[in-house]
Amino acid sequence: MNDEQLLRYSRHLLLEDIDVEGQEKLLQAHALVIGAGGLGSAAAPYLAAAGIGKITLVDHDVVELTNLQRQVMHTEQMIGKSKVASGQQFLGQLNSSIQVDIVQEKATTNLLTKLLHTVDVVLDCTDNFNTRQLINAACVQYQTPLVSGSALRFDGQVSVFDPRAKTSPCYACIFSPEEEFEEVSCSSMGIFSPLVGIIGTIQAAQALQVIIGFGEPLVGRMLLWNARTTQVDQIKISRNPDCLVCGKNHPN
Repeated sequence: MNDEQLLRYSRHLLLEDIDVEGQEKLLQAHALVIGAGGLGSAAAPYLAAAGIGKITLVDHDVVELTNLQRQVMHTEQMIGKSKVASGQQFLGQLNSSIQVDIVQEKATTNLLTKLLHTVDVVLDCTDNFNTRQLINAACVQYQTPLVSGSALRFDGQVSVFDPRAKTSPCYACIFSPEEEFEEVSCSSMGIFSPLVGIIGTIQAAQALQVIIGFGEPLVGRMLLWNARTTQVDQIKISRNPDCLVCGKNHPN
């Protein structure tokens, strides 16, 4: 690290679990953030501020007025512009020393195949079941840790699915691709504004832990946050040996 980086990240360097070695890992890391909406708007800035060397933002959507109630990476001036371009500008102003790449497309299997071979961690900040399944399957295939978050109304959840770990379930172990789930969204159900900030920043924290390798990330556990009661719960989640996605590809 140069002198400017030593000063910028000095508060990290004071932490024994991070120190110079951990910060160097962050500076060399590549994080893929899929979804530049509510969750991504909270997660991506903390990744940038922490010094993740390269962040790739993926989102096909544009900024709308209704987004500004919770998507704090975007401003009134960016309405009508792509969310990834808005996010790139925001992150660049926060930390000009990192690289921010953008892809204004929907996450597809082909796109993930192109991206994942250089990625250290994926943050799923999307809001629909089919996309989450695509992301999970790609992460299992490429053995890439996945930090998954979701938020709706007053309820949020976060978990880490790490296919490198023998006992780690994948997203499909918990939510089978064969099951049919009714698609719900913020536009129809509503969302408590700060909730996406809470869940998104937890996703960022989990990603940093995974990259550096300290503490106990939420592997095999799912954190549940009730913003109405301010109650936090955890449930244990287990690998399904018959999982359609990770049953064969998971390391023995």
